[in-house]
Amino acid sequence: MQTQPNYGIDAPNVIRNLLIASACATPIALFGPPILRIGSLEIGLHPMAWSIAIYCTLSAGFMLLYAKFGKFRHRDRMLNLHAWTGTENVLDVGTGRGLLLVGAARKLTSGHATGIDVWNKEDLSGNALDRTQQNLALEGVTAKCTLRSEPAQSMSFRSNTFDVILSNLCLHNIYDKPTRIQACNEIARVLKPGGIAILSDYKLTAEYEKTLRSAGLQVQGKFPNMLTTFPPLRIIVARKP
Repeated sequence: MQTQPNYGIDAPNVIRNLLIASACATPIALFGPPILRIGSLEIGLHPMAWSIAIYCTLSAGFMLLYAKFGKFRHRDRMLNLHAWTGTENVLDVGTGRGLLLVGAARKLTSGHATGIDVWNKEDLSGNALDRTQQNLALEGVTAKCTLRSEPAQSMSFRSNTFDVILSNLCLHNIYDKPTRIQACNEIARVLKPGGIAILSDYKLTAEYEKTLRSAGLQVQGKFPNMLTTFPPLRIIVARKP
């Protein structure tokens, strides 16, 4: 029985593949021939193999550190970009196992937080609706939260519904560009006038900015914190006039 909240490991398949690559490269670095000959081309095999092994091991290690420690600091950084009153209606897009949702719910008094996701296990280990519900219960915020299974690009909410919209490491998982743009437009649509959207990702943030500006929002980018996120996560703050 789960007794402590568990927010999973982000991109578990990527971490697995990095460790496999490191495990394959290390024996080559230790025991393989020093020179790889491809026709008339000679490549120093040992330095290349060591470089791959070291890079992959460090990358996997940094990603695990983010999953276990860094993402909690990053969550707090995102939430601190809004001056909370406690009355907000909040949406977490791609809530996963509820890390941002729980953080937002703790800021609320009379407000309410909704999390949507499709709960893809490739994006987060143990990613499932029931796991998120368990975390909400263990954190004591179930009464302040609602979970819904629906994609970011076709939300069922009415326009101008939410005061605050949050999203971390979600939109890049929509691989089709027109569908990502549709998801950004949906975020703009359901955000109230005067509301704020705080989005974070490691890539495609320029695309998100452009789309949100085209939807009429005022957009500001924040530099990544290189000490707490890996890959470095950039934050976009968008306000609806």
